[in-house]
Amino acid sequence: MARGRLRIYLGAAPGVGKTYAMLEEGQRLASAGADVVVGFVEPHGRRPTAALAEGLEIISRRAMEYREASFTEMDLDGVLARQPQVALVDELAHTNVPGSRHAKRWQDVEELLDAGIDVVTTLNVQHLESLGDVVRQITGVPQRETLPDEVARRADQIELVDLPPELLRRRMLHGEIYPSDRIEAALTHYFRVGNLTALRELALLWLADRVEEGLQRYRAEHGITTPWETRERIMVALTGGPEGETLIRRSTRISARVPGSELLALHVVPSDGLTHGDPATLAAQRALVESLGGSYHQTTGDDIPEALLQFAEAENVTQIVIGASRHGRLSTFLRGGVGHRTIRRSGPIDVLVITHEHAAGSTSPLRLPHPSRATGPRRFWTAMLLAAITLPGLTALLVLLGEHVDLSLALVLYLLAVVVVALVGGLVPALVAALAAGLLADYYFTPPMHSLRVQHLADVIALVVYVVTAVIVGMAAGAAARSTYRAVRASSEARALSRLATAMIHGQDLPALLEQVREDFGLDAVSLLERDTGHAAEPRWYVVASTGEDPPERPYDADVDSPVGDDLTLAARGRPLSSDDQRVLGACAAQLGMAYSHGRLAAHDAETGLRAAAEHTRASLLLTASRDLRGPLRTADEALDGLGVGTDSKESRNLAIARSSVRRAVQLLSDLDELSRLHAGALDLYLRPVDLDELLTAVLDDLGPGGHAIQCSLPELLPDVIADAAVLTRVLTALAAEAQRHSPPDRPARLTGKTRAGQVEIYMTDGTNDAVQGAERGTHASRTPDSLTLRMCRDLTETMGGALETAPVGPGFAVTLTLPAAASRRPITPSAPSPTEDQ
Repeated sequence: MARGRLRIYLGAAPGVGKTYAMLEEGQRLASAGADVVVGFVEPHGRRPTAALAEGLEIISRRAMEYREASFTEMDLDGVLARQPQVALVDELAHTNVPGSRHAKRWQDVEELLDAGIDVVTTLNVQHLESLGDVVRQITGVPQRETLPDEVARRADQIELVDLPPELLRRRMLHGEIYPSDRIEAALTHYFRVGNLTALRELALLWLADRVEEGLQRYRAEHGITTPWETRERIMVALTGGPEGETLIRRSTRISARVPGSELLALHVVPSDGLTHGDPATLAAQRALVESLGGSYHQTTGDDIPEALLQFAEAENVTQIVIGASRHGRLSTFLRGGVGHRTIRRSGPIDVLVITHEHAAGSTSPLRLPHPSRATGPRRFWTAMLLAAITLPGLTALLVLLGEHVDLSLALVLYLLAVVVVALVGGLVPALVAALAAGLLADYYFTPPMHSLRVQHLADVIALVVYVVTAVIVGMAAGAAARSTYRAVRASSEARALSRLATAMIHGQDLPALLEQVREDFGLDAVSLLERDTGHAAEPRWYVVASTGEDPPERPYDADVDSPVGDDLTLAARGRPLSSDDQRVLGACAAQLGMAYSHGRLAAHDAETGLRAAAEHTRASLLLTASRDLRGPLRTADEALDGLGVGTDSKESRNLAIARSSVRRAVQLLSDLDELSRLHAGALDLYLRPVDLDELLTAVLDDLGPGGHAIQCSLPELLPDVIADAAVLTRVLTALAAEAQRHSPPDRPARLTGKTRAGQVEIYMTDGTNDAVQGAERGTHASRTPDSLTLRMCRDLTETMGGALETAPVGPGFAVTLTLPAAASRRPITPSAPSPTEDQ
């Protein structure tokens, strides 16, 4: 049986009209003769939506019981038994009641599709799994009902149901989305213009990516390689040279001028694996590209323009940014610049050649290549010495042979010598040898003898051809020597790093790893040193691990050192290392630093695990003790309440003290449970504007009758605070009880407040003048709460984004509670549920 087709109506928020659009589609299909049933629809009390379902066959819902409550879900078996052509199923991300066949409604839809039934459904962008964190940052509401993005991606058709934020809010005001008692809270929180605009952008971008995937699939299926400029894609070509950063920033500015464009960076690696760019520079450029919102890619190819264009066609690139050539005009003329060759083959793709300070001719006049760059200084000078010995010796031998030697034989032997010199020392020694051999052949073997003049035209041609041939052969031999040198060098470096990595994987300790590094580089001693950060004025180093005789104990005692970080370095004694060897030693040092850090982290994790286990045990014991003590304390409290009050005033006072102490112990156990729930992450908060005037009534009710009075003094225009009303009531009640307990008999506790820098500061004191002044100075002279109650209040306050501080006012009690102030005072509906389902 053919699988059914899935069509999704996607919306940015509840109320945009997804269910209405789904029912309209159902009516259209039914009028066209299709067999359509309503598997599940949720009109949420909206009469136009419910009216649109009239005339369509509705499969009755299945009633379910869960935790002594009744629920209804889609009757999956009923829809399968009915076997319609099309089923309308609302709220694709819905979570089914426990006991259903599937946990999620999208799994029910998958079963319908497998049965060959087409499904039309609805989905909010907030329910996509990949966007959960982003939506929570925007709205502050966690999404508990989500579905994997892959389910939506597999849909045969996705249609966006869109409304501007202003129109959606107008619908909300007219009561077309939520009941009247929820409108104000929704407009104040979830349905703010900024939230709706951000969600709308998320929906548009997510759908645009799906359209792009479909376009790429269509182009691949139809063999279309020419770019379609549906979206600007700018690709910057990186060589690993110093100009890469300039090209990246210039490409980013070009991309920023085109909304919706995409930036890609590409580095082409030769097929022999020998990159011509500096790995450290490429890594830095990759980090720069990704920090600017682009993506970094690598591809392999010997023909750089061809590799660039193949990648560009595959990614539908519309513009290629290339840096101006760093080679001179002669090199560009002989080989052709990458930019010119790319332009000739680019076709409809635009190619931008960007100049930079490292381009040829932009900074300095013509310079000869460094003589030791190809194969190293030792081989260069060896080749020069070989040319200085071989050419005079060969000339002397040919002169001794006399008439048996002609010009052609001399030129062939000289060419052989040039090839040998090129293989040893590279291009520059080969060029020197070729010119010197040409002059020797002219002077000794070309008439007139012992003169640089040439008598016959044929001899001129022979000498010119020889020089050109020698130069070409020398260049080829030099290139082969460079490739061979690089290949051997790369193989050696890879082997050294691979051996070190393998040893690390096998768990060898640091001394064994250092010994391997010492052997690889032929050093006398190697040490891994760490700086003691506690002596910043005069750095002190200590040896983490070492190997060899007399290892260095400080970086400046070593012949070579390679820093791993600010406080870790690899120091070595022995032979001097070349720049290439130092670079590889730096890579080895980085691996050793990782091994050391991994060892420290493993030890720290083990120690942390032991501490966590001890803390868990301690917390479990405290919770067990609090539960065991709660019963006896309650019994003691009831027993004390049952005792009659005697005539002896001393007996009455002792009885009152006993009652107070027992109730204080019960309160401490409640505080301990509250702290345990908070630290276990079991406390759910709903932050909203809270009116302190209304909240104080609940605080006074919780305190109950009796005890000391509380004198409240709040400014008339004190703004609301952003807090959880229930948690803030708990905090203020605990603080007021503490203030009453510390207050003298003739002084009531005091609660005052004021606004400062967008925050509301609440002062709770025991009523003495010194305590009040100390509390108001709390932000300048504060200390950490030192009792269980105050610690609980501090942790709860910090969870709500506030702060609680105590003032050092001697034996008195004074605390400062600071909370963010709301923008304005307005009535807040007590219940403002978050829209976590399609409504």
